[in-house]
Amino acid sequence: MSANATVLITAAPPALLEGLRRRRPDLAVAALEGVVPDDLASGPTWCFVDWLLPDRSGLEMVRALREARATRDCHITMVLESAEPDDKRRALRAGADDYLVGPLNAERLLERLATYETKPQTPAVPRGRLVHGDLVLDRAAHQARFRGRLLTLRPNELRLLGHFLEHPDQVFSRAALIERIGKDDEVSDERTVDVWVGRLRRALVAQGAPDPLRTVRSAGYVLDSLPEAG
Repeated sequence: MSANATVLITAAPPALLEGLRRRRPDLAVAALEGVVPDDLASGPTWCFVDWLLPDRSGLEMVRALREARATRDCHITMVLESAEPDDKRRALRAGADDYLVGPLNAERLLERLATYETKPQTPAVPRGRLVHGDLVLDRAAHQARFRGRLLTLRPNELRLLGHFLEHPDQVFSRAALIERIGKDDEVSDERTVDVWVGRLRRALVAQGAPDPLRTVRSAGYVLDSLPEAG
């Protein structure tokens, strides 16, 4: 992690902040209060958001972070109060990248940061272009477009789209998709895949694109090839 990396924590007690600064002086550690910051260092930003906050819900804070220019691309971890599957799905739908069950302390936070440090900060998509009708995935630029219009996709959804475009007409179970896109060490609830698929579908619809994915009942998802012209 670079020296410019920033860690933002909601409802953080002073002892937690000081402990992190002492153990990781290379990090810019700050409390994330009610106002979303509008300016941050150029390096990666990691946000840890509590499920409940004094002035709003953690879900509202996640949405605010996703809407703000300075934090829209940051990595957000929701700190849950319990391991309820519905809470996990709601966190991901709101825009969180992953989650952990609290309480949060310096040791657990640093352990989670260590897993982030070993992973690439850009979607694990190989170079090249994949085309499905008017839908184009540019893997070198880590972007997808429909008729030239940019799709707003998070890394998980970009990986998911790339995987389906590379393997059309193949049905993949939720467990297989978790394994294939490299999230098996962070996600235990297979229904999380439904959240990723839902986000991908909404991003496509927002740009007027048809949904290329088909749900196969009790089996998973498949991307059907387009019929040949003529």
